[in-house]
Amino acid sequence: MSEPKTTGAPSGHLPRYFRNDADLSRRDPHKQLMASLDRLVTDYPPHKVPVGGGLYYGPISIAYLFFALHKLYPDLTLDEYPMNTWSAAFIEQAQSHIKEYPGPKPSKCGVSDDIMSLLALYAATAKDTDTVKELCDFAAVAIEDDASNEWLYGRAGYLYLLRLVRGSFLEDKETLELIDDTAAEVIEAIMETPRPWKWHGKAYVGAVHGVIGIITQIVLTDPSWAPKLEPELGALLSYQYESGNFPSSLPPGKDRLVQFCHGAPGIVASLLSIKKHFPALHDRIERAINKGRECIWERGLLTKEPCLCHGITGNALALEGEQLEHFLTYTTGHQIKSMEKDGMLEKSDDPSALWCGEAGRAWAWAVADKGLEKRFLGYNDI
Repeated sequence: MSEPKTTGAPSGHLPRYFRNDADLSRRDPHKQLMASLDRLVTDYPPHKVPVGGGLYYGPISIAYLFFALHKLYPDLTLDEYPMNTWSAAFIEQAQSHIKEYPGPKPSKCGVSDDIMSLLALYAATAKDTDTVKELCDFAAVAIEDDASNEWLYGRAGYLYLLRLVRGSFLEDKETLELIDDTAAEVIEAIMETPRPWKWHGKAYVGAVHGVIGIITQIVLTDPSWAPKLEPELGALLSYQYESGNFPSSLPPGKDRLVQFCHGAPGIVASLLSIKKHFPALHDRIERAINKGRECIWERGLLTKEPCLCHGITGNALALEGEQLEHFLTYTTGHQIKSMEKDGMLEKSDDPSALWCGEAGRAWAWAVADKGLEKRFLGYNDI
């Protein structure tokens, strides 16, 4: 693989991305999955992972990766332990600090909340109805007037946690009703919020803090809301720049960020998972996806450490086929070391995490290995 070339950024500043001009290449995804998992548990064993972060970063996020991998690879072992044993080890690290977690509040009731994420993961794993009730009781916090609406810290993320639990109670009519009633209450609270939805006073567009993330979580939780959200989604499609990228917030500013959290990758990934629920917008959505992927292919090899939220790993999952495989070659352990050595890597603050580090890289290799739909664990995989 050729060395990354800079994009002509001012000297002294790391460019956002490097040119995508090397020949197409690929790596064996299963080998890379195992290498990634080995690095994960060797460099970041459970007792060394700082707590906090819910499903986004920290031990719960890594436990969630192993929980998901156990479903995909029930017989796979790492250092002779199955995936669910590793999941339990990281959960134990999180639980041992449970008294330090402040618990949900209106400004933090999404996937990054530790208590809610722990409850959801335990309820889904143990199929424990009392834990489901505890999780659903937090609706009282989430529907307070000043609650956030987005995915990371807000109501939309709560909807994801409810979907995660829902899958374990499909045969339990009473518990299913409780989950669905709670989700309906939360969706109504989101829909009653004045538009545009804002986070910290800004009208964000992207998947993590913005309108596409909110639409995606509502529609994946209850598709019957799609017709009411069609005007919102139609407006969002009109924000796409000529380049294929999307603005981070409104009013649109500079066309800068091409990553899952802000820009085309998160919007493309979201559109792929909800497009079937918006038949009237089908052609516009397809055009937006194709144009967005052109932008990702051109500007998506980021110098930030490869991760799901704001790195090459997330950008790869917005692509398909050879393009996906090619982007993933830049997320191997060898390539990351090479980029670091060349001064072309902005290191992660949370290098073990599902959304900011190694655990997310492992997820992407598993998606490639199993030929799964290109989905983001904790966002649109369920």
